[in-house]
Amino acid sequence: MKTEKNILFAFILNLVFSIFEFFGGIFTNSVAILSDSIHDIGDTLSIGISFFLEKKSKKKPDNNYTYGYIRYSVLGGLITSVILLVGSILVIYNAIGRIIDPVEVNYKMMILFAIIGVVMNFIAAYLTRKGNSINQKSVNLHMLEDVLGWIVVLIGAITINFTNIKIIDPIMSIGIALFILINTLKNLKQILDLFLEKIPQNINIEKLKKNLQEIDGINDIHHIHIWSIDGYNNYATMHIVTKSDNIKKIKEEIREELAKYGICHAILETENEVCEDVECNPNLYIEEKHRHRHHH
Repeated sequence: MKTEKNILFAFILNLVFSIFEFFGGIFTNSVAILSDSIHDIGDTLSIGISFFLEKKSKKKPDNNYTYGYIRYSVLGGLITSVILLVGSILVIYNAIGRIIDPVEVNYKMMILFAIIGVVMNFIAAYLTRKGNSINQKSVNLHMLEDVLGWIVVLIGAITINFTNIKIIDPIMSIGIALFILINTLKNLKQILDLFLEKIPQNINIEKLKKNLQEIDGINDIHHIHIWSIDGYNNYATMHIVTKSDNIKKIKEEIREELAKYGICHAILETENEVCEDVECNPNLYIEEKHRHRHHH
């Protein structure tokens, strides 16, 4: 709930500021402020999408989404990251144009706008800093980008005011865009890993298997599949070979161990003999291949 409120507040703040910035850009004749306002309107749009998807992600599981709607939050993060990526590339492209052909701007007004920009965006970044969804992290990265952007505009405007070296402004904006680009790519990789159902980062499957096999009564564990819905809610399925009569106790101990890895939901199938599945049993797998070769 707090995540949603923070994203909503960031959305309102960004919307008000984007409009203020747009008129500010016209007033100061600053293409930098004007293009930043268009970038901010894009930000506002993606934050709006994020808010909607974060809200949807809280819906309970139903017959259509048996795992619930948690991944909608990840989708919000994906859209936000793609917008950031495109925005950063456009900023770099425009900045290179400005290095080649510098322009005249009202820098005194620019300083005033930059101070307001830093303060407003800092409040939004501070409010969205805490959040455990990838979606909120993407929104926070947006806010952080805007704070950095305005600090650079402020330093740049003051420096240009005293030195008249116009090239400072585009060089600094390239620096910020690259910083955002690198962080966005990291975020996108995390999102991609989730959609490709890669094992969560904090889980070493060999170590987990070793720990589980030490549980009393377990002869073997195989067919371990672990994935994450949103980077925080992890799920697992596995086959347990046991001759024990107290299967309930064994399952409880397994779930306790899995909880340490953030695995909140596990499907545990027990067998009292070696698994018949060819993929599970290496010996059966070798025999199958051998038979297949002779057949040909």
